[in-house]
Amino acid sequence: MKNKKYYGEENDLNLKVVIGISRANQAIQKHSAVTFKEGGLTTAQFAVLEALYHKGTLTIQEIINSILSTGGNMTVVINNLEKEKLVERLVNPEDKRSSLIEITGKGKKIIEGIFPNHLQSLKEEFQVLTKEEKQTLIAILKKLGTR
Repeated sequence: MKNKKYYGEENDLNLKVVIGISRANQAIQKHSAVTFKEGGLTTAQFAVLEALYHKGTLTIQEIINSILSTGGNMTVVINNLEKEKLVERLVNPEDKRSSLIEITGKGKKIIEGIFPNHLQSLKEEFQVLTKEEKQTLIAILKKLGTR
């Protein structure tokens, strides 16, 4: 028999919410990673290309903020994308110390090939929810994320 601890109703509920959110996120990320790998990209590479494709040329810090990532390995990710000629660095005319990162034609072609598959993957993941449930979930997550 499992040794189940009880921390009080509210604390136990909070822990279950955190675990539920984490497990759902892991499942979605795992499913998405398969799609990205089939397209020849890592999750981080896809995130960078997707941000550049939809938002245009960005600084590294803007990319980090856009994809909700830490800067730890972003330089490595961008360097690898640059080696594959999927992005290019430009001099930032507003701040010569920083670079602008721009998606190339080859990068656009890659993201345009993967993105429809990503949308289909998300459709499959979220088909268990109704439109109303999705809207409620968005509202709840915004409430948690904007405190």
